[in-house]
Amino acid sequence: MSSTYLIALGSNRRHVSYGLPQDVVRAGQEECAALGTVTARSLIFATPAMGAAQRSFANAALVLESELAPTALLAALKRMEREFGRRRGQRWGDRVLDLDIILWSGGRWVSAGRSGGLTIPHPAFAQRRFVLDPAANIAPDWRDPVSGLTIAHLQARLTRPRPLLRGAPSPPMRGAKANHRGPVAQLVEQRTFNL
Repeated sequence: MSSTYLIALGSNRRHVSYGLPQDVVRAGQEECAALGTVTARSLIFATPAMGAAQRSFANAALVLESELAPTALLAALKRMEREFGRRRGQRWGDRVLDLDIILWSGGRWVSAGRSGGLTIPHPAFAQRRFVLDPAANIAPDWRDPVSGLTIAHLQARLTRPRPLLRGAPSPPMRGAKANHRGPVAQLVEQRTFNL
């Protein structure tokens, strides 16, 4: 039985054959066709580096129709990452290609495994603009089975301007958050690669 998946792609390192990160993501989109039928591909978005990563990312999404079960698809995506040169390493570090299953037409999926297992929907996707922007580009009406909200709604919640509370004291900034750029700065930095 065929299933539909929303896959997120990201890269922030050059590849010897494919070149710049946006070209790596484009090649990753093409390679995913070997796992089923790619029915939609998003634009490729440039997003600022985060966590331990030193370079900006190229991010995209695609919709895949596949006969593979979620765990089999995850294994195939991890194999593809390794073929592109990804090595296990620091969380949030630089990577040649990152592929994640975000949503699945079957709703929720949870399985345990050696490397942490698989949870669908992806546990943090609703808080990640670098996932929601490309996803909204191709699947704005797909609903999160946990919240019941569409991708477009989740994206709007994440990106809408927030009112300033007048007279309320600002909390002190500490640690990594003290250097965090706010959503306005991130919005200004975000741009779309020309295809």
